[in-house]
Amino acid sequence: MISTDITIIGGGCVGLTAALGLADNGFNVMVIDAAASHTELTEPELRVSAISAASENIFRKLGNWSHLDSTRFAPYKQMSVWDKDSFGKIEFAAEQLSESRLGHIIENNNIRNSLIAVASSHANIQLKFDSKVTSLHNQNNNQAQQVLITLEDGTPILSKLLVAADGANSWVRKQLKTPMVFSDYDHHALVATIKTTEPHQACARQVFLKSGPLALLPLQIAEQHQEQNQEQNQCSIVWSSSPEHVQQLKDMTEQEFNNSITAATDSVLGPITLTSQRVSYPLTMRYAKQWVNQGVVFMGDAAHTIHPLAGLGMNLGLLDAASLVQILESPELLNPNKTAELTKQLRKYEGWRKAEAQTYIAAMAGLKALFAGDNKFKKLIRGFGLLLTNNSPVVKHKIIEQAMGVTGDLPELAKYKDVI
Repeated sequence: MISTDITIIGGGCVGLTAALGLADNGFNVMVIDAAASHTELTEPELRVSAISAASENIFRKLGNWSHLDSTRFAPYKQMSVWDKDSFGKIEFAAEQLSESRLGHIIENNNIRNSLIAVASSHANIQLKFDSKVTSLHNQNNNQAQQVLITLEDGTPILSKLLVAADGANSWVRKQLKTPMVFSDYDHHALVATIKTTEPHQACARQVFLKSGPLALLPLQIAEQHQEQNQEQNQCSIVWSSSPEHVQQLKDMTEQEFNNSITAATDSVLGPITLTSQRVSYPLTMRYAKQWVNQGVVFMGDAAHTIHPLAGLGMNLGLLDAASLVQILESPELLNPNKTAELTKQLRKYEGWRKAEAQTYIAAMAGLKALFAGDNKFKKLIRGFGLLLTNNSPVVKHKIIEQAMGVTGDLPELAKYKDVI
């Protein structure tokens, strides 16, 4: 039997971030994931994330930022958001906060590879990839609760604490029958990579269509014949719409799709060309009622999922990880005589992170409702709202800070202090 302080089920970006932070705090950590370890990056990945300044701070402090493939991520310095059916438009620029960028668009596997590079050489971390967990049982040992899991190959692992970071369809959550709140957004998201005629100018764009939002996220994928400082013309798209419309978009010929997305974006970047396959997935709001349950802590998509229209998903999960790292300061908390204190600290984590998740879930639901459909009154509100915001430096300043993730009750890892 293998014994460890903390086992993290889920070796994605959130789980690995938690592993690095907890290991730095002195915990012995094991990470288990059914997927393979390092992913070779060739063609542009379809799943990308808009990494906020707060998330960049986390990565820099944990040491994986320097391990990112720098030829495959794009800083974005501006944001442009407009409503297709009204006169409303708002634009942000990093320079308005005297910053060099608002964030970065990075392929998820690029992030994961960088975290694995650091975790694989950390003395307090064991990585088990290509490993599936088949059973989970709670045990009481000297009045301390422990969790016993068994891998598919029969290996038993006993942990003082289990972290579930195994995604939206969390196996751990199902095993514990954790109560959930669900809400179908009635949207699917279509993701793909496109090439634009005009350079994206390091600007993240989003247009609110009658059917749902369409985001164009600037990419930087250096090619052999292309200098890295040359203007870039590749973008990742996330097109959220009804399941029927998304299926229509997938069934279109490439030329039909090119025409459709060029028209949807008002040709702001000229004619657009599809350069990848089109993949879609359903969008559902999920929210775990219990984030701490029977010696198990939930984080990331295992605890909450949210509409991608604000690009918050990955960042919220990383803040979950950084918050748990701050709450669990020392391995002494896992001693049998510290059970009450550990429970208190985990409840603090739960209250802290649940409150923020609830706030953003409600905000996304409100935005989706406001920008949906063609109600004339809503169009008027949207138009004037965006116009007034765009002409109010104080309000824009607050929104830019929110977009950068540098406001609110941030964990220490996410703050600018001591970032190198």
